[in-house]
Amino acid sequence: MVSKERSERLRRYWDKHARSYDKEMGFFDRHLFGDTRAWICSQAVGEVLEVAIGTGLNLPHYPKDVRLTAIEWSPAMLGRARQRAANLGLQADLREGDAHALDFADDSFDTVVCTFSLCSIADHRRALTEMVRVLRPGGLLLLADHVAASAWPARAVQRLLELVTVPLGEEHFRRRPITHVREHGLTIERHDRFKLGIVERLTARKPTRAG
Repeated sequence: MVSKERSERLRRYWDKHARSYDKEMGFFDRHLFGDTRAWICSQAVGEVLEVAIGTGLNLPHYPKDVRLTAIEWSPAMLGRARQRAANLGLQADLREGDAHALDFADDSFDTVVCTFSLCSIADHRRALTEMVRVLRPGGLLLLADHVAASAWPARAVQRLLELVTVPLGEEHFRRRPITHVREHGLTIERHDRFKLGIVERLTARKPTRAG
């Protein structure tokens, strides 16, 4: 875990970038991520938790009948997400929260969503453990992120980028969340990896309890 001092510095970093975040992510959505937001959110059902909602770019893609709760660590990002929800006429519980310690009871949600955020959460393994904890047995975990490329030249570039991006904003390029999802015993039901293996998205189901 990062120190409290570094944690607050990172929060300020993301607060500062809230204003330009939509423009930056719009570029990546068009040229790298494709239809991933719709691919992920269209599968959400029932009581849904989105972890690290950012400025709310996923909001237009959820089915109208889901009951959405979302957390965001950056107050500035959260403010923009709330405004986006209001503009869309959506009823959603958007609150400040830490992905490392979700303030929800075990087995609270039918679906948990996290898109393009595990790359910048300091302890992504702990965050995944929390997501699985609050997911009901039989529920869906929906993840998408940029990950370690499948070709070594691209991974070499990612490693060089991390020399700058990790100290600056805890932005990692070579993580593989799917590995940790499997360690938790979830079943991968859908899986896509594209753009030189850089973009990965998956649907995983939490086992039901025996008996």
